[in-house]
Amino acid sequence: MSTLSAAAIQLAATADTQGNFEAAERLVREAAARGAQLVLLPEQWPLWGTDEQMRAGAQPLEGPVAAWARELARELAIDLVAGSFSEIGVDGRLHNTSLHVTPAGEIRSAYRKIHMFDVVVGGTEYRESAVYAPGEEIVVSATDAGVALGMTVCYDLRFPELYRILALEGARILLVPAAFTIATTRDHWETLLRARAIENQAFVIAANAIGEYLPGRVVGGRSMIIDPWGVVLAQAGDGPCAIVAELDLERQARVREQLPSLANRRPAAYRWPGI
Repeated sequence: MSTLSAAAIQLAATADTQGNFEAAERLVREAAARGAQLVLLPEQWPLWGTDEQMRAGAQPLEGPVAAWARELARELAIDLVAGSFSEIGVDGRLHNTSLHVTPAGEIRSAYRKIHMFDVVVGGTEYRESAVYAPGEEIVVSATDAGVALGMTVCYDLRFPELYRILALEGARILLVPAAFTIATTRDHWETLLRARAIENQAFVIAANAIGEYLPGRVVGGRSMIIDPWGVVLAQAGDGPCAIVAELDLERQARVREQLPSLANRRPAAYRWPGI
């Protein structure tokens, strides 16, 4: 495969689960109609609400989100990465979980967000760890054509070591379903995304949520698709939409060959502090 058409879905999720599913399906269908073979949804697109609502809306891995994604991916014959949702594990703990579903409608991979968003931004405190337990496994999935996908979620974007490991494990496309706050979207989002693309010589598909999901809590949109040279191939505005771009995998191979920064690494010289 020399090219792959990919899409990022930007939508305004709320506590209205039915409305969220309807909006997501409409935009996924639009992306597929425009030729997208790989489609990414944002973080927590099925439900955004209070901590209590997120706990109450948690579901098992093979719950309604998975059933919806499997049926839609099979019908449209696409690789669908269903953003993330609140998963209740077999141990009773909740995770912020992303699913990759194949064109055959099978769950190929599940990634549980590793880094919890415990921060203060713009005077507002966020404590993701009050609801979710962090994941412990780095996940590389792949399309049926063998294109490796590095799976991450939102706040993971600030941890470059995760993305470097994904690249070293073979990821050619890095996936970032997100709900970046409006402040960090405006000041950090594009810089971080382009940095992850350039330093790992990988495509980055970033699907951000948009709008005010709770009073005073606003997420910033501006979803992007970026190539391994750091060029923005497609960018969303400030409303719900689907963006689509063609990923030139042959050009990526040339970039990695001609500017071999991944191959020129010297792991034996690196020392982690305190280890």
